[in-house]
Parts: sequence; structure tokens; C-alpha cells
Amino acid sequence: MKTLLWLSVASTLVVLSVSVTAEQKLKNCNEVRAAYSSKGFNVNDVPNKGVNGAPLKVCPQGFSCCTVEMEEKLSQQSRSDLKAPVSRLSTGLQSNFKQKHDHFDTFFRELLKNAEGSLHNMFVRTYGMMYVQNAELFKNFFTSLTRYYQSGSSAVNLDSMLSEFWAELLERMFRLVNVQYEFTDEYMDCVSRYTDQLQPFGDVPRKLRIQLTRAFVATRTFVRGLALIPQVVNKVSTVGASVSCVRAVMKMMYCPYCSGQVALKPCQNYCLNVMRGCLANQADLDTEWNNFLDAMLSLAERLEGPFNFESVVEPIDVKISDAIMNMQENSMQVSQKVFQGCGQPKPSAAFRTRRSLKETSFTGRFRPYSPDARPTTAAGTSLDRLTTDVKKKLKQAKKFWSTLPETMCAGERIAAGDECWNGTAKSRYESVVIGNGLANQVSNPDVAVDITKPDVIIRSQIAVLKEMTSWLKAAHSGNDISVENDEGGSGGEESGSGCDSPSCDTDQFYFSTPPNPSNPRVNKVAVNPASSAKVAAHGSMALALCGLALAWLAPHLR
Repeated sequence: MKTLLWLSVASTLVVLSVSVTAEQKLKNCNEVRAAYSSKGFNVNDVPNKGVNGAPLKVCPQGFSCCTVEMEEKLSQQSRSDLKAPVSRLSTGLQSNFKQKHDHFDTFFRELLKNAEGSLHNMFVRTYGMMYVQNAELFKNFFTSLTRYYQSGSSAVNLDSMLSEFWAELLERMFRLVNVQYEFTDEYMDCVSRYTDQLQPFGDVPRKLRIQLTRAFVATRTFVRGLALIPQVVNKVSTVGASVSCVRAVMKMMYCPYCSGQVALKPCQNYCLNVMRGCLANQADLDTEWNNFLDAMLSLAERLEGPFNFESVVEPIDVKISDAIMNMQENSMQVSQKVFQGCGQPKPSAAFRTRRSLKETSFTGRFRPYSPDARPTTAAGTSLDRLTTDVKKKLKQAKKFWSTLPETMCAGERIAAGDECWNGTAKSRYESVVIGNGLANQVSNPDVAVDITKPDVIIRSQIAVLKEMTSWLKAAHSGNDISVENDEGGSGGEESGSGCDSPSCDTDQFYFSTPPNPSNPRVNKVAVNPASSAKVAAHGSMALALCGLALAWLAPHLR
């Protein structure tokens, strides 16, 4: 009994001691004046000693070093204090992904430019004037690829562009390997109608179409996703705080001033409830934000694997040369089939001498770059290095919005343990920490949140993320969703030249009527870089084929 009495007396003495200490501080508001002045406010707003706090609207209404005017100014400061860390964190995220987008974009553009330069240099050395006289065909090819990368199917129909490229290349090649004949425009139109059946370039056009479509769709969609991140972050981070939120932040951060406890910091759980109330709408973005980032990560895996833009574009000169040599090798069979279907052309009156053959025939010898001499990087980096880095950043950005309260209620901003400001006094915070998101704020004990009025900006960005996620998922399957919308879901993947059915055998062509338009089944082909062995074989093969072509042309000259 005596022990309990002693504890009761001791407890009372401690409370009285704290009360006396606080009252002594309130008799002198010098610490409050200094802290208030450090925020940029007029020190004369602060009373020299404690006053009656009954008029106060936010802070405890006892003996106080605060006035109503001070509350108003500290509320304005609270709005800035809330905005500053959100702005800082958001700006860092924006800057990071803006930089990643620029790196990827520069890399892809330079890769295309380098590929064009590589093809030009190779073909000048290989085919000389024959290439120079037809160089605009290849220049237009790369210009169209660049436009497609920049603007997608709204600017370039990739299937149509590739079909037109191969058709025009066939026309020019056909003239070059049959220089002893004259061909009218109508005759060449007939040749073009049977390009798909003749397959003069072998399987290269079909494989290249699939590889280019997948790689370009994945690449440009991924870059668009990177560009979207800073845009979304910028719009979401500008969402303003409500009046009730500002009041709650002011109460949490500055009401200790009024009792003279300027160094007292809020309890962590108290801070979490306030911030989760203030950032409830932002937290609702998190689900779609995470879905979007997951889709970006999945597409990045594709870029490292079967849809690797670098492994498709960098050796494109070798792939096109493969096609040209296929045409050279099969030129006699192709010409015979064309003559059967389109008629025997008239001999050229100007073609009379061996000199004419030497000057006009296609006799280039293929001399590719060695693997060591070929360009291997663009923008001073590689796709693997870029994707490895950006995947790390994408993973770090997950749950950014839902963890903002925890980020802001950490470190020096809060006080650990029970020696903290709980909203009314220096003591333990007893309320339960509520969950993230607008729906959970109905039970928030520290912030009045109207859960019936979601923020319009946040909701619009949720819709934007959903749409972009659907594009990313389509690109993951090799489909351009905008093409699907325009062309009934083809996705740009299953159209183009090539035939896999037995009826497409080259010995079974019939030219009595033009072939019906069709969308043949196309086997999906993974992207594989040209092997160095195949590159090395081109030189000797082309030389042999040129000899074969000359041997075939010789009888026609007599």
C-alpha cells in the first residue's frame, strides 16, 4: 500500500515538473521567436511570452506562444513543406528516366545511321557504280525505317514499305542480269506481280520482315514507355493539397511551437496517418503504375532476347547482300519463269558488244567487313548495357507512390519511440495506422478526406498508364497495337511476302492469271545475328555466281 502511494506521488511530481518546465518556457517565447524567424517570418509576430490560446483554430488552446496570425502563416509554410519533398523525389524520378529515354533514343537513331553507312560503304566497294546508280533505293529504305521508328504505322506501313523495297530491288536487279533485253514499264509491272511466288531473294525478305517488325515495334514502344514516365510523374506531382491536409500538416509540424517545444518532432505513426491522408490519391495510382513497370520490364527482356534491335539492324547490310546473291544465283531460273508468264522480251538494240556487258552487267564481288572492322556500338554503348541499367531503375521505381508517406516520415523528420508529438502533447501516439489509398481514408483520425471525390488528374493518368500497358503487352507479342486497330488485328506480324505451303514450290508456277491476294501463314523466326562464317563465304560465292552469269549471257551475245 505504501509502495503504491509512493509511486502515485512520484508520478504526480513528474507531471507537475513537466508542466512547470513548459510553463517556464511559455513565460519566455525566445526559442519560438528564433524558430519562427528561421522560416522567414517576421519575429515581431511572436509574443514575448505566452498568451491565451483560446482563439487558435488548429493548435491546442491553452497557454501558448502562438497567435491566429502565426497559425495562418505556418499553414502556408506547411503547404510548402508538404510539396517540397514530393517535388524533390518526383524531380529525381523524372530526371532519371528522361536521361534513360534520351540514351535509348540516341542509341537507336545512331544504330540506324551506322547501319546505313555500313551498307553504303560495303556496297560501294562491292558493286561500284552499279550500286551508286541505285543508291537512292537503299537511302529511301533507311529513311522509311527511321520514320517508322519515330512515328510508327501512322507514318509508315512497314509491311507495304518492305514489299515495295523488294519489288523495286527485283526490278532493278532483273534489268541488270538481263541487260541484253529491253523491258517496258508494263512488262516490269508484270514481273512485280509475281514477286512473292518467284521468291527471287530466297527466304531473306520473309525473315527480315518478321525480325524488323518485332524489333521495331518492341523498340519504339519501349522508348515511348520511357518517355511516358517523366510525363506522368510531372502531372501527378503537381496535384495540390486540400485545405484539411494543410491543416493536418501544420498541426503535426508546428503546433509544438505553440507550447514552446520547437525541437519536438512528430511520432512516426502519426506522420504516416497524416501523409497517407494527404497522398491518398497518389497512392491509388500505384496499382497501374506497377503494372506498367512490370510490362516495361517484360519488354526489356524481349529487347535483350528475340526482339533485339541491335542484332537485327547492325548486320542488315549482310542480310540484304544475302538477298542480292540469292537473286544472282537464281537469275536464270527466275528469268525463265518470268519470260514464261510475261512473254519473251525484245532484244536490246543498244546491246552489241562485250564492252557493253562489262559496263552494264552486275558483276560485283562481295567483300564484307571483317567482324573486327564492323561498327559494334552506337552512342558509345550497347543495347545490353542500356537495358541492364534501365531494368534496375524500373525495379527501383515500383511502389513509388504508395511508399511516399514512408519516405517522408523517416529520418530526421520524425522522432522514434514515445518521446514525440502525437498531435496534442509529447506522448505515445495511440491511433492505428490506416492503409494507403483513398478508400482507407474514411477512418483516418488525423486528416479529413472526402473519399467521394477522386482527383481528376490522378484518374486521367491511371487511364494513360492502362493504355500504355496494353501497348507494351502487344509489343511483347510482336504486335503494334495501332496497326491492330487500323487493320483489324493483324498487328503487322502475319502479313508480307513468303509462302510456306507446298503449292509455292518454284517448279509449280502458273502465270495464266495473277495470284489472289492472301495473308499466308508465317512461322515466327527468332532474330539471330549473321554468323562470321557466313559473312566470310560471301566473297567466294559471289565471284562464282558472277562467272555463272557471264557464262549464261555469252551465248546471247553472238
